[in-house]
Amino acid sequence: MNRTTLSLIACTAALAAVTGFAAFDPPDAAGTGSTGSSARLPVERTTLVCPSPSNSDIADTTYSSFTPVTQGTPGDGTTELKPATGQQAGGTGDSGEDESEDGDGKGEDGDGKKDDGGRAAGTPDLKPEQPGTPVTSDVSGSDTPALVGTADGKFAPGWTVQETTEIAAGTGRGLLGLDCAAPDTDFWFPGASTSADRTDYVHLTNPDDSAAVVDIDLYGKDGAVKSTLGEGITVPPHSTEPVLLSTLSDTAQDDLTVHVSVRSGRVGAAVQALDDKLGGDWLAAAADAADTVVLPGIPKDATSVRLIAFSSADADTDLKVQLASPSGLITPAGHDTVHIKGGTTTAVDLGDLTRGQAGSLVLTQDDPAVPVVAALRVIRGKGDQQESAFIPSTAPFTTRATAAGNSAEGTTLSLTAPTATAQVKVTASAGSDGGTEVSKTFTIQRGTTQDITPPVPDGLKGTYALTVQRLSGGPVYGARTLTSTGDGVAGVTTQTLPDDGGTVAVPQADQDVSVLQQ
Repeated sequence: MNRTTLSLIACTAALAAVTGFAAFDPPDAAGTGSTGSSARLPVERTTLVCPSPSNSDIADTTYSSFTPVTQGTPGDGTTELKPATGQQAGGTGDSGEDESEDGDGKGEDGDGKKDDGGRAAGTPDLKPEQPGTPVTSDVSGSDTPALVGTADGKFAPGWTVQETTEIAAGTGRGLLGLDCAAPDTDFWFPGASTSADRTDYVHLTNPDDSAAVVDIDLYGKDGAVKSTLGEGITVPPHSTEPVLLSTLSDTAQDDLTVHVSVRSGRVGAAVQALDDKLGGDWLAAAADAADTVVLPGIPKDATSVRLIAFSSADADTDLKVQLASPSGLITPAGHDTVHIKGGTTTAVDLGDLTRGQAGSLVLTQDDPAVPVVAALRVIRGKGDQQESAFIPSTAPFTTRATAAGNSAEGTTLSLTAPTATAQVKVTASAGSDGGTEVSKTFTIQRGTTQDITPPVPDGLKGTYALTVQRLSGGPVYGARTLTSTGDGVAGVTTQTLPDDGGTVAVPQADQDVSVLQQ
């Protein structure tokens, strides 16, 4: 084997290591690509983690799965959701395989472990036929497991799974919703609590074949909560661990920031916040800490809004508080600034902030700025009919955002453009049981928030998904709110809309035959 052949093999191996799953193709005949430029290509594989929705026997949960149509995807692909019940503590649990012990493809139907389709009890049955049309599945009770999902090929770009639960009574009653998220190694959750009225769990789910080791740190009004009980938590492969936050602290605190950091492996993480009197919801992780923070989509009929903010920096800072209203940025009366002490959690009641109008909170700082994470707890209803939801700080969507699980009524899309006017295209997909896709274009003026009653598919049957594309202008932040009224309780849940990650920038490279001569 000569030196030229060896060099070519080494070059090919290096390219394979860099590109991973991406296919390496030579430039087209036009030769327009240049080193350093990049093209956006569809992702080829997506992994999502959904925590167990509830431990209530009267919980009703709907899962909605959707992949938007993306140009450039292959003609085939699959999606799969498996229960995260393998290799639990004590060596018990379902491996997640679909076959029963006798190999007949049917599950055990009398012991509560498998249903007639070979799935673990409570596992949703989601089998999409093609991108652009959502599929839904309903489950009930407390035995629904956490799920680990993968999508590849044409189903991977922008794959979204929404988990929505209704609980009629008891602690955390109301409407709970969560956008199943990708596993990661670092999460911040401002807005948790260990007060007497709250029962908060952080759910840790490991999607991989090896164990993950996780640390959970709590930060209150006086700084870090001293405890060693959150150190070195082992999450076995393909398993989930719900950790009750009150067990990690000797003293009750109304407002906490939870930091989940992974020493080895990766996990999906979310906080389930359940209140005895104010209902409950999921608290998703905040976006990466930043000096400017946007919290979009405060419901216009919110009766109370509470801001919880945290900075891990050593220095203090003052946050300038502005509300992006339908008419522009305004300063809430009596809350023009909020002082944040480094390393501590600060909470401020903002009261009836929106006063019946659409609104998003924008937090900025003067130089020098420090990185901040934040969340809002919003309350709908009055008296003993109140219900709560959480809005974490989020990133803008640069290309496209996706939200599944929408119905013809009770869905609000909230969009804000804090720094520059932007134009967006909102597309309502076909319905899960019938209907035709429809789109509409909106202009969001600089510094404003616009609540949009989304377009509804023609002839809608079932639920549908929304995709929002930024066509031009400045950054856009978004949130989708679902509302319901059951037994007089004003149910509410809000999910923010960061970019759905359907495409990735892939650097282009010119052909250089000189590499063969090295």
